[in-house]
Amino acid sequence: MSQVFAEDVKTLAAAGISGAYATVGAATTSNVRIILISNATQGDMMITWDNSRDMIPIMAGSFALLDFSANMFPDREDFYVLPVGTQFYCKQLTAPVDKALYISCFY
Repeated sequence: MSQVFAEDVKTLAAAGISGAYATVGAATTSNVRIILISNATQGDMMITWDNSRDMIPIMAGSFALLDFSANMFPDREDFYVLPVGTQFYCKQLTAPVDKALYISCFY
């Protein structure tokens, strides 16, 4: 039987968010198939996992759900994942006041 597991949530408090990319939590420890990025702050954010390109804008108070392996056969096609060791980064597009940004990873 197949199961879904979650890594510990990755968090970056509003006080740690600026106009430069900052790391969000620890790097992944599994091949990640799904990520949920939740922006609980009042600021718009930009997310990336390569620290050099803007990838995913997340507006204040919103979220993004990315399923990299939807409709794939997980027992035969393991390349639609973010690899072990992926580090997420966040920078502000507009300044947050309080709360945090969260990234949940599922494998």
